[in-house]
Amino acid sequence: MDYGRVIQISFESLGAHKLRTFLTMLGVIIGVAAVISMLSIGEGAEEEVLKQIEILGINNIIVEARIPEQEPGSSKAFQRSPGLELADAENIAQFTELVTNVVPQRFEEMPTIFHGSNEAAVRVVATMPEFVYSSSIDVEYGRFITSRDNESFAQVCVLGAKAKRKLFAFEDPIQKTVRIGDLNFTVVGVMADKYIGRGKVEGLELKNFNEDVYIPLSTARRKIDRAGPTKSRAVHFFGTSTSEELSYNIPELDQLTITVTDLTLVGPVTRLVERVLSRRHGGVEDYEIVVPESLLRQSRKTQQIFNIVMGAIAGLSLLVGGIGIMNIMLATVLERTREIGIRRAVGATRSDILRQFLIEAVTICMLGCTVGVAVGLIISQVISYYAGWPTIVSVFSIFLAVIVSTAVGTVFGIFPAHKAAKIDVIDALRHE
Repeated sequence: MDYGRVIQISFESLGAHKLRTFLTMLGVIIGVAAVISMLSIGEGAEEEVLKQIEILGINNIIVEARIPEQEPGSSKAFQRSPGLELADAENIAQFTELVTNVVPQRFEEMPTIFHGSNEAAVRVVATMPEFVYSSSIDVEYGRFITSRDNESFAQVCVLGAKAKRKLFAFEDPIQKTVRIGDLNFTVVGVMADKYIGRGKVEGLELKNFNEDVYIPLSTARRKIDRAGPTKSRAVHFFGTSTSEELSYNIPELDQLTITVTDLTLVGPVTRLVERVLSRRHGGVEDYEIVVPESLLRQSRKTQQIFNIVMGAIAGLSLLVGGIGIMNIMLATVLERTREIGIRRAVGATRSDILRQFLIEAVTICMLGCTVGVAVGLIISQVISYYAGWPTIVSVFSIFLAVIVSTAVGTVFGIFPAHKAAKIDVIDALRHE
């Protein structure tokens, strides 16, 4: 059988009824476009999560200071906990076989810093030299904080990329002075620009590291005062209502970043950290442990559910498109009954007739798939541009669309093709 001739006949038949062919393909076009666009959103979201988890550090465990919930009569319990402090970091760092380093961090309440008449909204982070080893942010030029800076209580700082642009624009900031609170700090380095994305992973808000300004921890502890957190509440005693001020111990640190030696040890080390902190804090939950690796697993699980749901919706569109193809092909068989009789009379076999109509059904699906892929690519770009969501069109999604479209054309085209092949030659020649 000349397949080239059969394909030519298929295109001629489809071209004779352009509107009907287009409407037949519409279900396939919508289904394929949905597959491409939905998978591109899923791929883009997963890529963004991976970048954000990379910033947090897949091998890291993050301990954040928290203001605990206080019940009536529990003030003595809070006196047992000094809050998150350097001694916590030192205790955890003793497990050298499990932990690479423990980086303390303290966030100072100075939302704005100045250089001359320029100002920048920032987050001042007091930390140690090991910070660069626990994060994926590198120094672009200059240097980071050193041990000597901490030992000498030096007033030096390292600017985030955005902070540098706000304060110095295109000027070289190295050895220039910025004002942080009442103190002048000399700029010794600038961090590389880091993509942050939408800044949230499974509900965890991510700060824009490009706005951070890093100073030595010892300098902050000695020269920058901290205010203790307080809050008020109404207290009821024997029907009498009064108000009391609840004060908490001022935590020495706001965050610890613990880098584990091996990814497989993240779970055990997390439980170890929980026990150490619970013992040291007297059972007071004035801290919260965040595990980026767990966030990554949860995010991937959520993404898989999203892909399954979106795939099911797109599959329904392809199912509807397949039913439409079957209906049109049955009508086509009825219209071309006489043609089938003539072809059979001049020597075509039942297999030839079956292959001809099956190829036509697959051709409709492949044309719909081609248009659907183009529409899906356009939709992905439109979503990325207007919604600000990253989208990634993978080769896998296009390959999947082609395979599914071919399968739809074969499955829903086999019945009309089989029916055409079974038509009796005499009855077909008599058909008007």
